[in-house]
Amino acid sequence: MPHLHDLLHAITWFGDSGFLLPASLWIGVWLGIRSPTRPLAWLWILLFGFGGSLIAASKIAFLGWGIGSARLDFTGFSGHTAIAASVWPVACWLAVSRQGHRARVAAAVFGWLFAAFIGATRLALDAHSWSEVIAGYALGVGVSATFLWWQHRMPHPRVSWVLVLLSLATPLFFLQPGTPAPTQSLLEKIAVRLAGIERPFTRADLLAGRRTPLGIE
Repeated sequence: MPHLHDLLHAITWFGDSGFLLPASLWIGVWLGIRSPTRPLAWLWILLFGFGGSLIAASKIAFLGWGIGSARLDFTGFSGHTAIAASVWPVACWLAVSRQGHRARVAAAVFGWLFAAFIGATRLALDAHSWSEVIAGYALGVGVSATFLWWQHRMPHPRVSWVLVLLSLATPLFFLQPGTPAPTQSLLEKIAVRLAGIERPFTRADLLAGRRTPLGIE
């Protein structure tokens, strides 16, 4: 079913780092542009940076040293799912920041549901296992939920939905829709260099119980 496959790729792109990393930066900009909400911007940067660091660390640990779980079929957090669950709830919440509390809660819930849908496309495309998608979703929800919980203690931002929409559309000016960012290949190069191996570990290596990537003695 080529049309379904194309649709899944189109949806999964909304969790791609090439699309959402610029959006995460814009969130920091809109929160930091006014001094009363500047602490919120720092909170967002710290939480998102922490989540992103865990994603990268889990992938490098597997790609370079084969650290994972064959029993759980786990090679690292699903980056698409984790970033989507981090960014989309906050972006949707920010888009209706001038509305009432119920509207903001509904927007955040929509963001979490959309992120779960993106995670489902990763499974449908056989890009990740259940354990990787669930772990990625839990990590992303942890980032966004912590941010949204803490923001109640700080001055509330009021950002125009038009600005948020334009921020989300920024990658469309530089990337062809559906084009994945070269994040995975970059992490592979980093892992290979750090571990001093010829090629990165693969899922097949993990499931076969190999201590070194196939073809490397």
